[in-house]
Amino acid sequence: MDALLSYQLNNGVARIVLDDGKANVMSERMISVLDQALNQAEQDQAVVLLTGRNGMFSAGFDLPTLRGGGDGAMRMLNSGFALSARLAGLPLPVVVACPGHALAMGLFLVMAADVRIGVHGTFKFGANEVAIGLPVPYTAVELCRARLLPSVLQRALMQAEIFSPEAALAGGFLDRLTEVDQLNVVAEETAKALAALDRRAYLATKRRVRAPLLESFPQALTHDDADFRRILAGVR
Repeated sequence: MDALLSYQLNNGVARIVLDDGKANVMSERMISVLDQALNQAEQDQAVVLLTGRNGMFSAGFDLPTLRGGGDGAMRMLNSGFALSARLAGLPLPVVVACPGHALAMGLFLVMAADVRIGVHGTFKFGANEVAIGLPVPYTAVELCRARLLPSVLQRALMQAEIFSPEAALAGGFLDRLTEVDQLNVVAEETAKALAALDRRAYLATKRRVRAPLLESFPQALTHDDADFRRILAGVR
């Protein structure tokens, strides 16, 4: 679909691989092509299997764009969190196979998936917003509140704690860990198992289970837009 990602449909599973050759930053372009890939998956009515490059899912937003402020930063931020909200409510089963680091916006995309599989290794999971002087966005708070243990939620967001894969599993960032060389196999098996479930029942239950989260998004996104404008006014 684009040099930043690939899309492959096989036996009802849409495998989307993010690979910008570096940190898989969530630039405006990356967000756009990922959004287009999800459009294609919806058209194909496929289970989504989203993954990254070796050692890296995503390190978050593109920092030069963020530091530059202006309309580009606003579009990137708003579209990024809108994408995370879309992924959480996508009317398809969603598996994230996290092959390494997941930080900031990258972490929030992981948190939006139905099933989240990571790998053992010296990898980092965390939301570093407070550590760099930014409040954690409302949409991110709602995503994390829905998935993390209450005690871990405060450590992760308020204190910007960084977690190992094992600690991420224990705290609710991940559902399962496997070895690096087994990630693709485990993720494919998981996606195929989801594809075999009754789709109507799965999606109806997903909407019911996630109703409080999905209902929180419109207000959270509105608050985030206002907050981003205030913060970026200082950047300019």
